[in-house]
Order: sequence, then C-alpha cells, then structure tokens
Amino acid sequence: MSPSITRPADDQDEEPRARPDLRLVPAALATWAVMLFGITAGPLGGIAGAALAVVGLIGALARTRRRAGRTGPALIAAAGCALAAGVLVTTHAVQVQGHPLRVAAERGSAATMRVVLVDDPRAITTAGYGASAGGDRVLVAAELVSVSVGDGNWTSGGNVLLIAPAEGWRELLPGQEVRAEGLLVPAQRSDLTIAVLRVRGPAAEVGPAPWWQTAAGTLRDGLRDAAARALPEGSAGLLPGLAVGDTRNQTAEVEADFRAAGLTHLTAVSGANLAIVGGVVLFLLRRARADPRLAALLSGLAIAAFVVLARPSPSVVRAAVMGGVALLALALGRGRSAVPALAVAVLVLLLVDPALAVDVGFALSVSATAALVLIAPGWARALRRRGVPQGAAEALAVPAAACLVTAPLIAGLSGQVSLVTVLANLVVVPAVAPATVLGVLAATLSPLSAEVATACAWLAKPAVGWLILVADRAAAVPGSVVPWPDGVLGAALLAGILLVLLVFFRSPRWRALLLAILVGLLLVLIPTRVREPGWPPSGWTVVACDVGQGDGLVLATGTPGWAVLVDAGPDDGLIDGCLSRLGVRGLALVVLSHLHADHIGGLTGALRGRAVSGVAVGPAREPRWAFERVARETAAAGAPLVELDRGRRLTWPGLVLDVLAPVHPVASVDPDDGTQVNDTSVVLRARTPAGSVLLAGDVELDAQADLLASGSPLQADVLKIPHHGSRYSSLQFLNAVRPRAALVSVGAGNSYRHPNPGLMEALTRAGVTVRRTDQSGDVAVVADPDTHRGPELVARGSPLPAPRRRGPAVRVRAVRSSRREST
Repeated sequence: MSPSITRPADDQDEEPRARPDLRLVPAALATWAVMLFGITAGPLGGIAGAALAVVGLIGALARTRRRAGRTGPALIAAAGCALAAGVLVTTHAVQVQGHPLRVAAERGSAATMRVVLVDDPRAITTAGYGASAGGDRVLVAAELVSVSVGDGNWTSGGNVLLIAPAEGWRELLPGQEVRAEGLLVPAQRSDLTIAVLRVRGPAAEVGPAPWWQTAAGTLRDGLRDAAARALPEGSAGLLPGLAVGDTRNQTAEVEADFRAAGLTHLTAVSGANLAIVGGVVLFLLRRARADPRLAALLSGLAIAAFVVLARPSPSVVRAAVMGGVALLALALGRGRSAVPALAVAVLVLLLVDPALAVDVGFALSVSATAALVLIAPGWARALRRRGVPQGAAEALAVPAAACLVTAPLIAGLSGQVSLVTVLANLVVVPAVAPATVLGVLAATLSPLSAEVATACAWLAKPAVGWLILVADRAAAVPGSVVPWPDGVLGAALLAGILLVLLVFFRSPRWRALLLAILVGLLLVLIPTRVREPGWPPSGWTVVACDVGQGDGLVLATGTPGWAVLVDAGPDDGLIDGCLSRLGVRGLALVVLSHLHADHIGGLTGALRGRAVSGVAVGPAREPRWAFERVARETAAAGAPLVELDRGRRLTWPGLVLDVLAPVHPVASVDPDDGTQVNDTSVVLRARTPAGSVLLAGDVELDAQADLLASGSPLQADVLKIPHHGSRYSSLQFLNAVRPRAALVSVGAGNSYRHPNPGLMEALTRAGVTVRRTDQSGDVAVVADPDTHRGPELVARGSPLPAPRRRGPAVRVRAVRSSRREST
C-alpha cells in the first residue's frame, strides 16, 4: 500500500493559502488618484485625470484586441472607473469654484444660512490665554440649504463649515436644520468645502432631529450618565468615546496621553468598533450552530444598529463599510473575497462622496483594513508555525500590521514618529473588546434600567483603567516621540524605509544583521533619549522649560531631586518631560503666576508621580474656571492651595524667593480682559548660587510701572522676560532690572508673533545675552565655572517645532483690550 500524502503537522490546522484577488484594486486606486488630483488641483486637475483615463482606456482596449490576458479586463475596469471619477470630480470642482458664496467669502460678507448638520459639533480646543480645556467654540460640518448675502439669495447644496459658540450649538444633533448668522471667510481646505461661516450667536429656528438621531442621543446620554456614576473622571470620559465615539466628557489629560501613545483611534468610532460588535454577535450565533448566512445577516444587522447608536455621520458610515467588509468576508471564510469587497467599498464610497479622497480618516481606515486582510493573516500563520497559539498570534498580528501600514500616513500628517505605538497597541488589545461590548450594553440598556447600565459600566472599570494606565505610561516614556519630516515627503520616506526593512527581513541572511543593527541602535539611542549627554548641566539653578507658547520655570533647591516650579505651561506632557529630564522627583512648591491656560494647563503633568508640598497662587481668582481647575487638581494631589502676597519670603537650602508683586492685589478682574489678568501676575525675585533671577510672569505696562513706583529691588542678573517677549515691556523697567542675561519662554510659530523683534534687538544692543526656548529648547542658568562672577546660559537644543496649521484658516485669538495684546 502506498503511503498517504498529508500536510506537515504544524500546518494541519491551517486552511490552504489562496492568493488574494487583486483584479479590482487598480480600479479603486485609479479612481482614488483621479479624485485626489481633481480636488487638490481644481477643475483642470479633474480634466487632466479624465484625459489620462481616456488614454489608458484606449490602450487597454488595444491590448485586449491584440492578445487575450488576465490583465486586460482589470486595466479596462481601472481606466473606465478613472474616467467616471474624472468627470464626477470635475463637475464637483466646477460647482464649488463657481459658487457665488466663494466671492462673498473673499469679501468677508455677512450672511444668513440655512443648513442641515451632517456630523456632531466638535469642540475647538485651544491653548489660548483664557481658553478652557473644553473649548468655547465648536466646529460644525453642514450641508447648505439656502443662503442670503446682502440682496442675493441662493438655494443650493454644498458643504460648508460653521465656527460657532459652544453655547447653543454643542447639543445639536446631525440631521437638524438650523438658521445661522455670521461673517463669511474663505475655506482653506481642499475638500470641496464652499466657505466657512463665523457664527455670531446661538442657532435659530432649530428643526427636529430624525427619530433615529434622537434615539441615539438618548442612548449616548444614558451611557455617559452610567459611566459618570460608576467610574472615576478619566475612565468616565473614556468609556463613551471608546464604545460609541462620544468624547464630550473626555479629559484633556487622557486625550493628550492617548495622542502621545498612538491610541487616539480608540476614542473614535472606527472599523474596529464595528468589527467587535458584529464579531461578538457572529461568534454567539456560530456557537449556537446557526446557519452561516443567517449569522452573516444578523451580524450585519448588529453593525447597522451600532451605526445608528454611534450616529450615521460620514465618518461612522465609512467605518461601518470598512469594518463590515473585514468582518463578514473573513469571518465567513471568504478570505479571497475580502480584497474585492474592500475595493468595491472604496469605489462606492468615493463615488457617493468624492471629498473622502482627501479625508485622512478614510485613508487610515482603508489602509488599516487592507493590512487586516492582506498582511495580518500571513503574519498570524507565521507565528502559529513558530508555536504561538492561534488567538495570541492573531492578537499580535492584527495591530502590528495596522500600525505598520498606517505609520507613514501618521508620520506625514503629524511630523513625528512614535516609538511606543506598536507596543502600546499590542498590550491594550485584551481590554478593547470587553470595554467596547460593556459600553454598548450600558448604552443599550440605559433606557430600561439605569442600575443595570451602571453595573455594565462598573464591570468595564478594569478594562478602561488598563487602557488609561497604558496610555499614561507610554506617553511618559522619555523620547517616545521623535521628529520626522512631514507632508508627502515624510510619508514616502518612512514608507520606503519600512518596505526595505520588510524585504530584507524576509531573508534569513539579512535578518540577523538587521536585528543586530536594531539592537545596537536601541542601546545607543534609548539611553541618550532618556537622558541626553550633558543634560542637565552640572550645577544648574534655573531652567526655562520649552513648553511651547507658555511659561514653565524650574528652580533647583539644595536638596537633590527637589525643586520649585513657577508656572506649568499649557500642556501636561511638556512640563512633565522637562521635570523628568532634570531628575525632579519632588516639588517643594508650585507657583502659578496667574490663571491663564498657558501657565496652568500642564499642572496635572507637573504633579503626576511627584511629591508636592503645596501649590501657590496670587490674590486674583479669574478666570474662574481656571481657579476651580487648579483647586481641583491640587486637592487630587493631596497638596494645600495657598496664596502668596507681596512681601512674603520663602526659603529653601540654596534658594530664596521674595514676592514683589502684585503691588495692588485684587481678587476679581474682568476675565475677558487679558491685560488685567496679566497684571495680576505674581512676580518673584530669586537668589540662587548662580546669581539673582527676576521672574516677571506676564506683567504689562501698568504692573511694571507699579513695581518701579514701589521701590522693590528689581535689579537681577537674569530676567525672565515678561509676557513671552511682547512689545509691552517698558525701557524704564528693563533698565531698572539691568540683566546680564534674559530668558524668553515662547512657542515657535505662535500666532501672537512673540517675541517682539524690537525688544529683542534692544536687549542685544545693550549687551544682554538672550536665549529663547523656541530656538534653544530648554535653557539652564548655571554659575560660570571659570570666573564664578555671574550666570551662564546653557541650551539643551532640539526646540519644539512650530505647530502645523490645518483645516480652515481659523485664528483663535484672545479677547483684547482696546490698546494691548493679550496671550
């Protein structure tokens, strides 16, 4: 008897590999490319794309006549789809460019619009001088119904953006028709948006929302309430975002940590959410031995119901299509049909909504889904062959493949590469599905029983807590984010590097060499990124931290690891990173000079994981929201909140602080008048081993005049320039200080044009050594090691880059007084 032929033992549980069906991929890519070119280049771009498609179609037909082949139909389909896309996108581009509203927007005309909301209003969060963490304005995407500009009235469609006050707009639902009045500004985004309207007041003539949107809003409110009852603040804000994309209660700290860790996708509805919901239903039905077609149908219905719960905005519908494609094609054992289904989904979505061609979320969704159906199965098989259990292999392969494919896009958009993203996404995998399912259950059951919904939210506490812990620890890793060229060049560069690495890694000969190089780089780069060579400099006494557009000054005490912090900048992570680089484990005192967001925004990051003896503020209590936030965060850290008055002296080993201002303390000022709030700044004169340092907060002309008239000892070796180097520093004040060196705490590319060039030139002409954090990064004051006659300034380098500006040309400015600028 001849022996039977069997597969190797390690492949017994694997299905035969089938090559993916790529015939529709060229059509999807060609359609996408033509629409992308037509939207970004205008009608001429669309015409050029259509012309190229005609040439390609003629060539494909000629090739098919000469010889039959498998590629002929695919090329004909690609050329035909590209031609249709060219015609469609050209039509849209002509309509947008010729719309009369664009001319009115160029003139800044007043307009009255009737619009239908197509998505939830999104908070515009800024680090402006008095902006609260939640933002006081919202961005509203809408479909134009009619518009009145002067004597002109038009009834037409088209996409518009509204920048509106949060009050009266935040609670609106997609599908509601409203009337809005305001000033038009040109749209700067290349996404077929006609114009932007700066709305002056609340929405008027608000129409009813569709019943499904109202029902979804009720369920979302129920989940938010249940989470607030059962979970701590951070977890209560995260669970609704994770489950149904509702981020209204998400804290700024959690948002920042998730962004730094590369986990932001978990707080928005994506294909993963829908795959989890549909996958749970499919799993239960398959366990009950239901017919595969019935299981697929009910799973699809579950996805549709989830779309209603998460609100069928364009982003959610896009995620539903992508998640549904991946889930149903793969779960039903039709792996070969997954790629054609994905290509058809891309084609349909682009033809229905051409603006998706330039939508970042669309690109990320398609890329991640393609990785799921093309790369992850092969990686999972390779892991199983090496002895990894099937569930663990898939749990490792899926996020790794998605991170690899989307990394170039993220790098091109953000101008940075996170070194912890893949690891963070791997370790959170076990918690995502339970938290999502329990959150959806809490929302679904909330109308029936608030107690049951609260119980579901409470059961999700360990999973949500794990997500927050991972994001917090990943964001706190020193050097976890490295700068990278942004734009198309940066994306292409990283894609090329990753492709070369993958090609070489497949060869056993090169694999060992690549691993050796990688280990060597890690041994060299990680220590230098955790603590840069030569930083902090020996004997540092004061460090101006690079916290962007804000203040964060660290003063050393004679006790190793303990320091005094004056202001915390606008961001948790930036001040936390600076303190970590300096080896600060405890804060003898935190002084907040005044209550603007660029001085108190990072307080949580400064207090995180450090002992703190107290937090001090001046007599002023405005803006009120800021004082309440400071009091809340100080209490959470278990520290006392104290008030500093003029004449107070504070002493530690190696450090003495004298409080010089405010000279005329007031408890209440107009919170919308930036100058008044700036003039309440606590001004400190520090005596250090490197000399005297004057920390002037943001005092402007009136407060500077009060200091001069008070007779306070202002002379200092080093001056922290007031108000980020604004032009409101008097020469009399500067001459009274007579500094040898000056520190300017300022953010690169800030919209206030700080520091003032005239002021910088005057200081330089006077022989003052000036260091700016936007040019030098962290700057340390040390005693001159040679002469011991005065301070020396040492820069760490690697300053923060200027923030990239995206979206409509919206410059959020502070409310100003009539004669002065404010931060």
